[in-house]
Amino acid sequence: MTQVQDITSPMTAMEKRATVSLASIYALRMLGLFMLLPVLSLFTEQMPGSTPKLVGLTMGIYGLTQAVLQIPFGLLSDRFSRKSIIIIGLVLFVFGSVVAALSTDIYGVLIGRALQGCGAVSAAVMALLADLTQEVHRTKAMATIGASIGVSFGVAITLGPIIADHFGISGIFWMIAILAALAILVVLFVVPNPQKITTHREAEYIPSELGTVIKNPDLLRLNYGIFALHLILMASFVVVPLLMRDAGLQGGSHWMVYLPVLITSMAMIIPFVIIAEKKRQMKKVFLGAIAVLMIANCGFVLFHGQLIGLIACLWLFFCGFNLLEATLPSLISKTAPGDLKGTAMGIYSSAQFIGAFLGGASGGWLYGEFGATAVFVFSAAIAASWILIALFMSPPRYVANLLLSLEQVKPEQAAEFSKQLLAINGVEEVRMHFEEKAAYLKVDNQKLDKNQLGLFLKQW
Repeated sequence: MTQVQDITSPMTAMEKRATVSLASIYALRMLGLFMLLPVLSLFTEQMPGSTPKLVGLTMGIYGLTQAVLQIPFGLLSDRFSRKSIIIIGLVLFVFGSVVAALSTDIYGVLIGRALQGCGAVSAAVMALLADLTQEVHRTKAMATIGASIGVSFGVAITLGPIIADHFGISGIFWMIAILAALAILVVLFVVPNPQKITTHREAEYIPSELGTVIKNPDLLRLNYGIFALHLILMASFVVVPLLMRDAGLQGGSHWMVYLPVLITSMAMIIPFVIIAEKKRQMKKVFLGAIAVLMIANCGFVLFHGQLIGLIACLWLFFCGFNLLEATLPSLISKTAPGDLKGTAMGIYSSAQFIGAFLGGASGGWLYGEFGATAVFVFSAAIAASWILIALFMSPPRYVANLLLSLEQVKPEQAAEFSKQLLAINGVEEVRMHFEEKAAYLKVDNQKLDKNQLGLFLKQW
């Protein structure tokens, strides 16, 4: 009998173990990367050979290597052991961190950062998570990883200035290497072994579907959005730590700004996330958050010479940034067809890392040539272009993904099966793949008649 997984069932013990352990790998890796964000420009500025251009390039270079390698690593994990590919990536990450820690000039740190980006394990981790979880729990599992990244960001941006003040930038790189080594141990001894490696269209990049995804204008708009968001983030953080120092706040005390700014900005966005999802006002909230990001950068232009002005604009910046960082993946999930979600997320992640690279490089160049004001004018202009592009996006569908087994359905029955499914209240899209024995559905959970769906499945 065709079965639909019970969406009210809890995760199994193995699924919980897989989710927590893989989320910890993400968290340990991202913790290290994020710790560098508020301090890298402060410390590399003083290194031999340093110029603003090289400082910006050093901040962003990991995004270039990450963007180039993340999809190949994911595809290799389909062919070989998921765990082996993840371990190889983490070893590269450790090696890059050690190279940067031992470096005495800007060029060594630049090479180390590029090697860090070569540890592009994100796609492979997601593929392993998909192997180890039922589809009905996969969204929750991926949300757990997303939450771990958010927590890592807050902890790291606070800890970074403290650690750097006591141990220097090399101390942070050594800590990153240790955290990545711990992640390797988690992969070896805590993460369960999958029974088999399977391609999951909702979680993995499918090369043959690239053309379909890049022809979708709404997905292209969202890809531009994540590109713009991380470009603005990296460009801004080339100069914000330097400006806070120049305004009289020593680097070791920067955490006293970041901690309250992050906590209060996160609290501020919670009502807007609820309005976006529960009240179904996603597009309005989304456009408003981009406008806040633009206003924050305009504020930086006017007040970057004053500490209180910098702090106020930084708070506004993180209100917009955190809200956009939370809503963009949700919009991708809602917009992409269920069987193309993995491919859409692969392209989306590449756009994010390219944005980080170009943000660091352009921020450093603009700062060196024209000063801090130019960086913020540029960032505000990017945000303004994003608003213009996002204005024309289609209102998102408020749908979730659901997977049905096709074990007992014959290919010649596909048309009738799909027709009857679409007749069920709340089922909005059905895409069937008999080679995977799976049907990918988009459902509106507020409208879905689960009893009707259950009766239908019993008939089949």
